Amino acid sequence: LHLKLASTRKDFLHKITTRLIHENQVVCLEDLNVSGMVKNRKLARVISEQGWGNFRTFCEAKAQLINDREVKVISRWEPTSQTCSDCGYKWGKIDLSIRSVVCLNCGTEQDRDENAAKNIEKVGVGHTHDSKWTKNGHKTRVSGNPIALSNQPSVE
Repeated sequence: LHLKLASTRKDFLHKITTRLIHENQVVCLEDLNVSGMVKNRKLARVISEQGWGNFRTFCEAKAQLINDREVKVISRWEPTSQTCSDCGYKWGKIDLSIRSVVCLNCGTEQDRDENAAKNIEKVGVGHTHDSKWTKNGHKTRVSGNPIALSNQPSVE
């Protein structure tokens, strides 16, 4: 049973990475700290079963086979989930349980993962908000409810 699951997972990864590389000239990935993530007992099995390392390896190998394809891996320290992908405002760290963020600078409400994906793409292809990236400690609203970061009072 485990061999069948592993084979099915590997087959899926091959199919999805082949499709990604053939349909895109540049694929941008974030260098995730998978070894650190699996130390969390609640997430370890789920993360290990996803094959994130294989996904990256397959993408890089397939991109090398096609001359005009490239895989860009950005640093795990890039604040992709801490920065508004629309205006570049940096609100700082937020709890993983928070899934939707409203930027206090431009008012855009975004899904946390979609916002991070947009930022990964911008950094990967070199289109960042350079001068608008600010330091940690800013406030932001989450799902319409105020949240304070770095012990700052919240503002509606």
